[in-house]
Amino acid sequence: MKHHNGLILVLLFYATLISAQSEDHDHHLGHQHQHYKNEVGVANMAVYFLKEKEVSYGLHLHWVHQLKESKFGVGLGYERIFDDHEHQTFGIVGAYRPFEGLTFAVSPGLTYEKEEKEGRFAFHAEAVYEFELGDFHVGPLFEVAYDPEDIHISLGLHIGYGF
Repeated sequence: MKHHNGLILVLLFYATLISAQSEDHDHHLGHQHQHYKNEVGVANMAVYFLKEKEVSYGLHLHWVHQLKESKFGVGLGYERIFDDHEHQTFGIVGAYRPFEGLTFAVSPGLTYEKEEKEGRFAFHAEAVYEFELGDFHVGPLFEVAYDPEDIHISLGLHIGYGF
């Protein structure tokens, strides 16, 4: 069942890319994008564990606050991977938006698994390319994450809401 969930997520990801390519993203000259102070986001992901060679479903949630007039933001993140280990990570997010639509984020944090009382260090790095749909932005997400037990790679669909 885990492999079917991952396949569905990958297909959704590619459908989003195809749909986005067919849309007209030309913002008329002089149009300025609305920069939001905050974003809440969710990502549905297919997660591949390198050591275990297993695909699972993952859910990522975050809140990021943009720093004044800069391209940087800070916030909080949470990741839950629905696998046998009940993998959960809580982290601090640092985001950088070099240009409209593209965001790079890093998140050091703590990972907990089933029946563990103490967390272990984890580090996530991700890239998202978003297309605007009003106050929402949708697009593909790629993530690489490290913890001492394993490394996982995620591919998914990010949906964010700016306010």
